[in-house]
Amino acid sequence: MTDPANVSSDRFRCSVGALDEQLAGSAAVDAAYLLVEQTGPWGKKALAESGLPEHVRTGLAETAAAAGVRVQLIRRHGRSSTTEAFRVFLGYAAPGRAWLETTVFEVADDLLDLDLDGLAEGRSSGLEPVEHPLLLVCTNGRRDACCAEFGRPVVAALSAGHPQETWETTHLGGHRFAGAMLTLPHGISYGRLDVESAERVASETLAGRLVPSLMRGRTAYDPPVQAAEIALLEARGETRVDGLELVEVSPPAQASSARATTSSVVFRHRVAGSTTLHRVTVTETPGDPVRASCADAKTKPTKAFRVEIGRW
Repeated sequence: MTDPANVSSDRFRCSVGALDEQLAGSAAVDAAYLLVEQTGPWGKKALAESGLPEHVRTGLAETAAAAGVRVQLIRRHGRSSTTEAFRVFLGYAAPGRAWLETTVFEVADDLLDLDLDGLAEGRSSGLEPVEHPLLLVCTNGRRDACCAEFGRPVVAALSAGHPQETWETTHLGGHRFAGAMLTLPHGISYGRLDVESAERVASETLAGRLVPSLMRGRTAYDPPVQAAEIALLEARGETRVDGLELVEVSPPAQASSARATTSSVVFRHRVAGSTTLHRVTVTETPGDPVRASCADAKTKPTKAFRVEIGRW
């Protein structure tokens, strides 16, 4: 395999160079989301370079960071707006109590009045409930070429078939997993999607089901727990979005190898009137370094997870 550090940035695609990297356990960790509609082009640093007034950009970034809320810019594919009004979504992705709500703002300063501390704790702001999931596809080519090259065909296809649910969005973490999609309110991250597999994810999401083989992870969970859930979903043939209930996570402990740590994760699985507890042992080791972005020749370390499933 060609060393990614030796491939020139003008033709290198990070998502191709990272095809050997493990998908499960790669999702960015976030449970609270603020989505802000912004039509027009996006900059590399989307919020900081958005069309919002400077004091709103700065204030929102500081407040969101302090609260632990992830801010995503969104827009409809192929549409522009002639009004100053813009849609906002607030989402909370905790398993078993996920929710999504929305409103339309006329003035950008209204963003600064949102209770982001409450959002981070799972408290609703009393906005209009959203009864359908959202399909958010990263397409910000100014952040990384793969996001545009692999994300735009996906969002074009999904927008044609699911116009209400589909939005373009900014960086979701991990350009190298493009085409990348996040579904809300449950916070399920998917990667390496093409048009066909994205349509499958969309259809299953709208039916309240998961596609474990394409999952990067549930964003409310830390990476070892993401990997554990995906492995157990696949082993049990479970696809219900809340089919597994997280019961317990032990702190990571040093494994036999000095470079490895082991976590123990317990899930409750209810099906056909019976309940089974599964203990999943996850060993985390360093993976091969990869180039995380098409335009940056620097490499970054990765993680690999080995999973063993038992009963408790």
